[in-house]
Amino acid sequence: MIDKKDIKKILEKYDKKKITIGSLGGHSALDVCRGAKDYGFNTVVVCQKGREKTYSKYFKTMGKKGVVDNLIVVDNFKDIAKKEIVEKLQKLNTIFIHSRYFWVYCNFDEIESEFKVPIFGTRNLLHFEERKGNKNQYTLMKEAGLRYPVQFKNPKDIDRLVLIKANEAYRGYERAFFFANSYNDYLKKSKQLIAKKLITQEGLKNAIIEEYVIGVQVNFNFFYSALDNSLELLGTDARRQTNIDGLIRIPANEQLEILKTISPKYIESGHIACTVKESLLEKAFEAGERFVEASKKICPPGIIGPFALQGAIIPGPPKEEFVVFDLSLRIPGSPGTMFTPYSGYLYGESMSYGKRIALEIKNAIKENKLLDVLT
Repeated sequence: MIDKKDIKKILEKYDKKKITIGSLGGHSALDVCRGAKDYGFNTVVVCQKGREKTYSKYFKTMGKKGVVDNLIVVDNFKDIAKKEIVEKLQKLNTIFIHSRYFWVYCNFDEIESEFKVPIFGTRNLLHFEERKGNKNQYTLMKEAGLRYPVQFKNPKDIDRLVLIKANEAYRGYERAFFFANSYNDYLKKSKQLIAKKLITQEGLKNAIIEEYVIGVQVNFNFFYSALDNSLELLGTDARRQTNIDGLIRIPANEQLEILKTISPKYIESGHIACTVKESLLEKAFEAGERFVEASKKICPPGIIGPFALQGAIIPGPPKEEFVVFDLSLRIPGSPGTMFTPYSGYLYGESMSYGKRIALEIKNAIKENKLLDVLT
């Protein structure tokens, strides 16, 4: 396991005046690179062969245009932990920004023990983003006192409309969702999905079954500064998912006909900016602050930098309440958060996640506190 002493030794060899901000080629790499360039840092993207053109051609740094200064192409994303790649990143004085992409494609154990490149954020906290095992997001949500949907461990206990979250058969990191309102309904629909090879029996066995909460979906995208112990709301957004987004835009009678031949899919394709009324902001901040404290207790040093509480606002009674569906324990996938007003209320200008991360790293260098924000 890489610890603070390892990070300190690596940083001692770095030229602090020539720091490079690194990211994996996907998810939020361009956002990270733009923010880094805005604060005078060099950038590097590690990309898988066959996916590099976005970074090697369309957004490559050319004079005053573009944001990608350096590109490292690997045969497979998981190769990032190989010694020769790590050495290239160290030579560039790289501080790496982890994302969901990073943890989906790379091996947890290798990143925690062999990827000897300083990571902005908490290296071993991403385990808790999963829904199984002893380290999972429900552990954090319980500790933080966050409300989340009622879960059913035994499908025979289903007594309301529920959403079943099973991993896809083809892409294990994506989930195939389906609804059920009873045990018989669960059996019928799960058999159909298995027959179509959309999910597996193993995936169904490990699926999460939780009540379906109806409300206004919103993601609260926060940034916790370890330098000054403050919580910031950078923006709010909602997911765009295919093909469900298309289905809900047509009349109900047409939906029923289409659903006879097409199964709804909830694959995340993007996000749209949205806002919430100010009377809900204090509740959101209180939830965010409880989460920060819970993360410090469960997995020291706790969350560093970006995270998101993703869920829905329900009407009550007795009053509106935020129900959390998911935790993002790293940079969220939406660069659109900068198009909501909340970071502007703080900084006088819209602040993207990439820019806010770069600002925190710049301040940490200036204050000689890099070890406070890196693991």
